[in-house]
Amino acid sequence: MFANIGPIGFIVIIAVALLFWGPKKLPELGKATGETIRAFRQSISGKDHDSKEKTK
Repeated sequence: MFANIGPIGFIVIIAVALLFWGPKKLPELGKATGETIRAFRQSISGKDHDSKEKTK
């Protein structure tokens, strides 16, 4: 997916993100993004929390 983006591209992306959101907000955004991706993958694979509660 990111095969064409080199190290300079990542530096530019990080610099732009710092300009938009600032250094204090970036860790929060990263955490929220990770949790969203994790929840999405779990819902696709059928391993969400609702199925665990129904089996109990």
